[in-house]
This record gives sequence, C-alpha cells and structure tokens, in this order.
Amino acid sequence: MDTASDRDDGGTSSGPLILHLGHEELIIRQRYETISIVNDLLIGCWFLVGSFFFFSPSLTNVGTWLFVVGSIEMLIRPAIRFTRRVHLRRYHPDLPGIGDGGHDF
Repeated sequence: MDTASDRDDGGTSSGPLILHLGHEELIIRQRYETISIVNDLLIGCWFLVGSFFFFSPSLTNVGTWLFVVGSIEMLIRPAIRFTRRVHLRRYHPDLPGIGDGGHDF
C-alpha cells in the first residue's frame, strides 16, 4: 500500500528517479526539493564566480552576465515551489501536511 509517509519522492506516486552510471546507481528522491537545491547551488556559484570576475577589468562583462544568470535562477526557485504545490494539490488534495507551509523549498 502506498501512503504519504511511504513516499519520499516529493509526493508523486511515480517513485524515485534512478540513473545508472556504470556499476553505480544515482537515486533521486523528492524531485522538487532536489531541483530546488541544485538551483540554489547554481545561484551561489554564478554569484561567487561573478564576484571574483569583478576583480579583473577584463572579466567584468562576463561577471555581469553571471549576475544576470543568477538573477534569472532566483526567479526559477519560486516557480519550482509553485509547481510542486500545484502538482500535489491536484493529485492529493486530502493528504495531511499539504498547504501548511511546513516545507518551503
């Protein structure tokens, strides 16, 4: 029986995403949270590298573009959260914990 507590893939009933890499497996659970974390890491990288590029006048233009990319990704984060909430409400409107704001990724 598949219950909300048994699922750890962000509430979707499709289960974890498994990628085979040679003799290893990469198992991705809670897809929306994972996407949000990867997005946050990329934002940090763009802004950090862009900040260092501002130390060199020849790299200032590239640094500016990295800040633009980071800013766009900051807009992607609420889109990921919105998609997660709409998806969960559409398929599982009666599950406890949905809509209580407990998970804000």
